[in-house]
Amino acid sequence: MQQPTAPSDLALALRTGPFHLALRAAIAARGLALHRLRERLAQHGVRVGVTSLSYWQQGLRRPERAESLRAVAVLEELLDLPEHSLTRLLGPRRSVPDPAPAGPAVRPYRDLISPAEAVDGLLAVLSGPPDTGLHTITHIERIRVGADRQLLRRDSQHVLRAHRDGIDRYLAIYQGDPGCDIERVRVRAEENCRPGRIRRDPAANLLVAELLLDRRLRTGDTHLLGYGFDEAPSAGPSHEYVRGFNAGAGQYVLQVTFSAAALPVRCDRFTLRTPGQSPLETEELTLDGHHCAHLVAADLPPCLLGLRWDWE
Repeated sequence: MQQPTAPSDLALALRTGPFHLALRAAIAARGLALHRLRERLAQHGVRVGVTSLSYWQQGLRRPERAESLRAVAVLEELLDLPEHSLTRLLGPRRSVPDPAPAGPAVRPYRDLISPAEAVDGLLAVLSGPPDTGLHTITHIERIRVGADRQLLRRDSQHVLRAHRDGIDRYLAIYQGDPGCDIERVRVRAEENCRPGRIRRDPAANLLVAELLLDRRLRTGDTHLLGYGFDEAPSAGPSHEYVRGFNAGAGQYVLQVTFSAAALPVRCDRFTLRTPGQSPLETEELTLDGHHCAHLVAADLPPCLLGLRWDWE
């Protein structure tokens, strides 16, 4: 929990800056959670996500767009600050955009996971940057479906490359089928990592887990992770598995193994740009002699990729 800020500390931060320290001190002094601050901004007609507020107060981003600058002016009122006390710390607006990051193009997780507010909230609690600093070289994922037609477990072998110095963790995001008990899902950190913080949103069937690396990566370093999830099945049968790539991937392999006692009548691979939209492409797959279906994809842009199956 954030500790309250003394009035003298807040006054000093407002006088000397920088912006993110002053904003953080003002929020702490008023004792407001970020989601409450977001709600109050919305009541004033300003829409800013919890993630953006978190990045602003950590100095990971700064308000630049007209709507963001308007939000800062409203924040001064909501936080009971003198007029222009925060906006003046931003200085003049930049006339040129920030240089592009060295890593691959990144889409926010909220574009790939629904509901977006749920993943925003979990990531804000973990205070992670928008760009994780990691890119997937190869990811081999194995899914098992049991005789009751429900997912049993997920296992991953994941090779990553850092495109920024100082990377020491990976965020694994899990979303269960509707009706699953997210509190019963177990995270397994099995190779070259150990579990860190784990946060859950039962209403969204969503879990975010930190996997702490055994070393701090430098730009260009690679790292192999082995991890997985033991499922907490929902009441009904499972019909699909989807993997989101916020920064694309060099190569991805997905294998789904079905129980011989419950084989699907049809299995298709598909690609989506955002959750809930019509597939960009589909392809029917054939189960092999071991009751498995698999897909292989290379040079993936940020997208959603998965398998779905019909039982009858």
